Amino acid sequence: MKKKVLATMVAAAATSLVAGAAQAQSSVTLYGIVDNGFAYVNNVAPTVGATTGGKSLVKMNNGVWAGNRFGLKGSEDLGGGTKAIFTLEQGFNVQDGTEAKAGMMFYRQGWVGLTNDAYGTVTMGRQYTPYYTLLSPWSPTTWLTGGFGAHPGDIDSLDTNYRTNNQVVYTSPTFAGFTLSGGYAFGGTPGSLGANSVWSVAAQYKAGPFGMGVGFQKIKNTPTPGSAWNSAAGNAGSEQAVSAINNGYKTATSQQRIGVTGGFQFTSTLDLSMSYTNVQYTPGAGSTFHNEAVFNTAGAVLHWKATPALDLAAGYSYTAASKANGITSAARYHQFNLSQYYALSKRTGLYAVEAYQHAKGQTLNGASIINATASIGDGFNGQPSSTPNQVAIGAGIIHRF
Repeated sequence: MKKKVLATMVAAAATSLVAGAAQAQSSVTLYGIVDNGFAYVNNVAPTVGATTGGKSLVKMNNGVWAGNRFGLKGSEDLGGGTKAIFTLEQGFNVQDGTEAKAGMMFYRQGWVGLTNDAYGTVTMGRQYTPYYTLLSPWSPTTWLTGGFGAHPGDIDSLDTNYRTNNQVVYTSPTFAGFTLSGGYAFGGTPGSLGANSVWSVAAQYKAGPFGMGVGFQKIKNTPTPGSAWNSAAGNAGSEQAVSAINNGYKTATSQQRIGVTGGFQFTSTLDLSMSYTNVQYTPGAGSTFHNEAVFNTAGAVLHWKATPALDLAAGYSYTAASKANGITSAARYHQFNLSQYYALSKRTGLYAVEAYQHAKGQTLNGASIINATASIGDGFNGQPSSTPNQVAIGAGIIHRF
């Protein structure tokens, strides 16, 4: 009887050791964010491009500090320093429980790949472009949020909203502070490799308190005459923001972005981030504009950790459009932002955000020249101002799990 009990104990111990070893070699993590609050915005126009009829709006506003999501991420050790990795991430609307994008289960991310400390990482699927990934540490949205603090209309894609389908991305190991990355998203158009494709390259450097990123992104669109970017392939048009800032150029046949971001950590509680982007919209045969349109944006964000629980930030950005397509006084956008975040715990916090934008000059609405109107960040792309000015205030609670 004693021998039988001893054998049982040995078998149980061996099973436990094997299970422990297997657990050490592979892992899967469930994670998520739930964020909800309220917002006030004034001068909301009845339609994009309207310059009269604006009214103030108070609404429930979810996903302001960080987009609502739940996801699975994991890895498996394949030996030789190589791991298989994956991420599946779904977005949702906490106000009504619907999908963030109807019909897309893993709207935020869905990719699989291999990683090796010596050779780098290759991933395939729906994911962020290298342009965003390597520039994002110094994006204005880090402390100002995307809804209120993204550069006007997020035309430079420095918020988390732009991902591409069918993308292959390679990211190098970090060497002497440098990281390189390149990606190509297949358009999936019969007879044309380039149509609806996206390609991107970026570099990042970090050394002590200083860091910076440089990136380039090219998006090929195939718009039908008079329509917005084609989203059939899910690459060129499905997530390209359309706002009062670029509404006149949504029929572009291609888009190009060049971005530079950087930052400096002055002390453990004070840091500054800066960014510059150049965005170009190129017309095609079916476009409602005829000359290339260029937007240049420069911005800065100062972040101060006032106490272990309280973060404060202030930001400013300036966006200037080129004179083209019959416009004699090109559009200009000044945006000012403030944010406050109070940590109730490591996973839960309260936040407040405030923004003001002033627009001047002219822009396009379709093929018509109109006076430029304000559109704060990218949270009000569908609710821009009917005047050159717009004020928005928001507050909410966020919980991470």
